[in-house]
Amino acid sequence: MTKAAVFGATGYGGVELVRLLLDHPEVELTWLGGHSTVGENIAEFYQHLNGAIEMQVKEIDIPAAAEVADIMFFALPHAVGAKLVAQALDLGKQVVDFSADCRLKDASTYEKYYEAHPRPDLLERAVYGLPELHREEIAATQLTAVPGCYPTSAILGLAPAVANGLIGGDVIVDSKSGVSGAGRKLSLTTHFTECNESVAAYSVAKHRHTPEIVQELSNLGTQMTVTFSPHLIPMNRGILSTSYGSLTREIALAEAVALYRDFYAREPFVRVPDAGQLPATKHVTGTNFCDVGLVIDEAAGRLVAISVIDNLIKGLAGAAVQCMNLMIGAEETTGLTRYAYWP
Repeated sequence: MTKAAVFGATGYGGVELVRLLLDHPEVELTWLGGHSTVGENIAEFYQHLNGAIEMQVKEIDIPAAAEVADIMFFALPHAVGAKLVAQALDLGKQVVDFSADCRLKDASTYEKYYEAHPRPDLLERAVYGLPELHREEIAATQLTAVPGCYPTSAILGLAPAVANGLIGGDVIVDSKSGVSGAGRKLSLTTHFTECNESVAAYSVAKHRHTPEIVQELSNLGTQMTVTFSPHLIPMNRGILSTSYGSLTREIALAEAVALYRDFYAREPFVRVPDAGQLPATKHVTGTNFCDVGLVIDEAAGRLVAISVIDNLIKGLAGAAVQCMNLMIGAEETTGLTRYAYWP
């Protein structure tokens, strides 16, 4: 049995991870860490967990947690947890980090979009936690960096086309996210009366997740340029990304679908619908699936890929469990074999 600690357990990503780990047959939760919620019983703080767990949130104390945990999950903001992650690694613990601190390989790129990196030495040690592209490296690493939710949807939507040279090096990604993607903290833009009955674009062409998309798609063989336009939409959870790339050759829709299915043939959590069918966020709500539907715009000579995920599961906590499974030698799908509820 693998013993797990979760730091930042009362944020949306942290508590979703707690919920998933409670159903995992090979994991025991041994430490929940936080800051403003220290002393709270997590089942009282989040009453949907009532009857499932009785555990108080403690201080984030790495040495103390290391005595009772084999693997540590850090669901903390960027720059906050980097030194703590390093401390856990020095104690020989496996680490899965939710923040942006270890996703990018170049410290100067991190600084451009965030701030000076607090521990740039971690960048080379970390593996980008997208199993569809880095399965073997994740299984062998001590430190996995869970991707951003937007990049997961965009990268999985475009990877087969980029890897097969089907599109050129300039793509546009238009993404729409539910409000939970902003986290549990309250801000004016996520206030009910501000975001309800409204759709708003933000950080267009300068969003912090852009370099992740560029990095991972470029690693597939072609240096990519990405214009990324995120939007906030008035629903709780889910991301739909519509990605556009100019075709390098003529291709029928059925052939494009076959190409994508071949690329993802061994992937348990990526589904490619039949030609003519397009996915919706409700198809994946509450699951670790990413569904990718395709359109060929013959008049414009473009491939259009529509990809959907649950931002809190495949976009965060579920991805963390999938990576953990690889790191501890468990079956990759363990604890994640659930389908969407409907309607």
